[in-house]
This record gives sequence, C-alpha cells and structure tokens, in this order.
Amino acid sequence: MNAQETIKLIETEYIKTNLPTIHVGDTVRVGVLIKEGGKERTQPYEGTVIAMRNGGINETITVRKIFQGVGVERVFLLHSPRIASIEIIRRGKVRRAKLYYLRDRVGKATRIRQRFDRPL
Repeated sequence: MNAQETIKLIETEYIKTNLPTIHVGDTVRVGVLIKEGGKERTQPYEGTVIAMRNGGINETITVRKIFQGVGVERVFLLHSPRIASIEIIRRGKVRRAKLYYLRDRVGKATRIRQRFDRPL
C-alpha cells in the first residue's frame, strides 16, 4: 500500500455524505458551530456562493454577503466538523465558474437570476 492509498483511506472516514449539491451562484445558508465560553451554538451565515475549489476532503466554497453595506466573504471547508448544516435557499443561473466580478458591484447590480431547472 503506497502513501496515496493510505491518505485516501484515512480521508474517506471524514468525508460527509449528507451534503447537498452546491453550484456557483446558489444562495446558501451555512450553519457554523460557534463556541462561546463552555457552550456551543449554531450561527447561520447566508450568502451567494461565488467560488468552489478542489474536491474530496479539501473541498471549499466561498460565500459572499453584504452586511451593513460592506461585502463580507467567508471560505468554508465543506467536510469540516465546524459546519453543522448547509441549506440551499435558491438556485442561481450564472455562466461563470468564479463570480469574483460581484466584488466590484453594488446594490441591484449584484443580483443573480434564479434557476428553476434544478431542485433545491
């Protein structure tokens, strides 16, 4: 057994199987586990997926939202134990793999058309 097979064998234990199919342009609500003192709670983070990266255990999504007039982006490791849940709010119809152009836009220019041919 070589090193790559050993790594793949260890990684398969930690890969989540209950994740929804996420595409760039979708609006998602990510439940993030936050530890405050001795307690843990789930904090929702809702925004548009502007990028997806890699595959397997290292798969990440970049979610962008506007908070008090300022654009906030956050990168989530999908298979992390800190991610409690991922819920798709609406599907977006885009023609790019990365939506970095949304960083330069403000207000109504950041809207993405809704896609109806994919289920939620």
